[in-house]
Amino acid sequence: MLTGSCNCGGVTFTVAETQRSSACHCGQCRKQTGHHWASGLAADSDVTISGEVKWHASSAFARRGFCPVCGCFLFWKKDAEPKISFSLGAIDGDTGLRLDRHIFTASKGDYYDIADNVPQRET
Repeated sequence: MLTGSCNCGGVTFTVAETQRSSACHCGQCRKQTGHHWASGLAADSDVTISGEVKWHASSAFARRGFCPVCGCFLFWKKDAEPKISFSLGAIDGDTGLRLDRHIFTASKGDYYDIADNVPQRET
């Protein structure tokens, strides 16, 4: 079981089981976080969220969830799937996870290299 929270503690969440973890290098994630976004993926039924989450429709098919008080970006949700991505950086304590993949590497910033041996996907 993983537990996480935003910076102010107004939103907390638990994750019973994580399916995979990714580092997303797309332009939206880079702008939202200031770098790339590391996230875990879980079934909706494995995630319990407490507190108010504001959702921003970031595309025609997905939305981003954040704390309306401190602005902490916590969730990414594809509308048509029963899964949710959650911020690994928001986990309280160690995650016990390792990245499974890098995604949208074609959009990564020019100021860093991806120097690990984790599989990369350009889109």
